[in-house]
Amino acid sequence: MKAAVLNGPQTPLEMHDLTIDEPGAGEALVRVVVAGVCHSDLHFIEGTYPGRYPMVLGHEVAGVVEAVGPGVTNVVRGDRVIMGFVQPCGHCNFCDSGRPNLCSTSTTTRRPDQPALKLGDAPVSQMANVGGFAEQSVMPASGLLKIPDDVGLDVAALVGCSVMTGYGAVVNTAKVEPGSTVAVIGAGGVGLNIIQAARLAGASRIIAVDMIEHKLGIAKDFGATDTVNAGDTDPVAAVKELTGGGVDYGFEAIGLKVTSEQAYQMAKRGGTAVIVGMVPPMEQINVSGMIWMEEKTLKGSFYGSARFHTDMPRILDLYKQGKLDIDGLVTKRYQFDEINEAFATLKSGEVARSVLEIGAE
Repeated sequence: MKAAVLNGPQTPLEMHDLTIDEPGAGEALVRVVVAGVCHSDLHFIEGTYPGRYPMVLGHEVAGVVEAVGPGVTNVVRGDRVIMGFVQPCGHCNFCDSGRPNLCSTSTTTRRPDQPALKLGDAPVSQMANVGGFAEQSVMPASGLLKIPDDVGLDVAALVGCSVMTGYGAVVNTAKVEPGSTVAVIGAGGVGLNIIQAARLAGASRIIAVDMIEHKLGIAKDFGATDTVNAGDTDPVAAVKELTGGGVDYGFEAIGLKVTSEQAYQMAKRGGTAVIVGMVPPMEQINVSGMIWMEEKTLKGSFYGSARFHTDMPRILDLYKQGKLDIDGLVTKRYQFDEINEAFATLKSGEVARSVLEIGAE
């Protein structure tokens, strides 16, 4: 089967024919239909996050189940599914305490040194056990969520990452209250979902911060009440001026040290800064030693603190009710062999979200 392979950082993805195993215990074989083009993948391409090369990226994915391995009962052949990039076990401490997004327990019998993909005789790793930039994926079935027939797989793919991450950061991680004030740094795919979730939560003021003017225009369409162009002004000072001292919640949705520190600085006394973006692991976020007096909170949000089988169906219901705009997130569509162009466009900031049309449903 055809896959886009990353052979090392700072190199283009290359199309190769890979061999793929049949699903083993706890696994499913999924025919990939749509994959989102996400900044998280770009981090691995650029080398700001380490990877096991060669590897197949792609974690914001939806497709159709083609086969299941022994012990799999949650999906069957023919199911249309979201392919979640965390595959919770359902019985560890994190899962039992309602935090399945933090689960790291393996749900298959496949060993890390025996990946399902090979290029010739060489093993090929899969990002987040998904590896969705391929015509097929063998992955742990516990990460699959069956979706209704009246939901498009392009919508389902985005729910699998950017929508869940942004919505969950607001609803689950921060628990934004009605009437509160919010600043969102980064008006890309995740940032737009933070904005529309904050609107849905009843935030009275939602300030979008970005350096690209047309993305700030899109942010207003998704619910931003104010915008700040960080290329033209000091964004922290601008947010404090707009709110009379800072916001209740500052969200960082880019993945940079400087913007993470700005999100913290934008939060008022007693406020909260939520880091949603993938800040490189070697970076250190610095905060004022006066944190004790300001009673501020700095916290991370991984996958929107997702409770997969509760949150994703709820998000799809909100979408069908017209309360969440997922169709409007897609700025451009690419064919599979245009994947490097798709990432170049993402890096330039031209798009909110683009998708790869990999296979037919």
